Amino acid sequence: MRILVSAVVLSCFACLPCSAQTILKSEPLMLAPYEVAFVKDASCPSGKVLKVTGAIRGLHRRKACVAMPGEQASLAAATP
Repeated sequence: MRILVSAVVLSCFACLPCSAQTILKSEPLMLAPYEVAFVKDASCPSGKVLKVTGAIRGLHRRKACVAMPGEQASLAAATP
């Protein structure tokens, strides 16, 4: 029975669209190590977004401006 329930739950996650990325309006305060967040702010030129990668304790986050196609991203509000 547990195997059947596990299979159903995993199949639900497999059906979710994973290709679209959410672009936040501000950088999140908390970010898990190696988690990636895309932020639309004034620090990057037009047509690019800031890619922020979380770091382990004692290290700084990695930030880089990357191009993000418009059809692949959706704009969302960041929750503090």
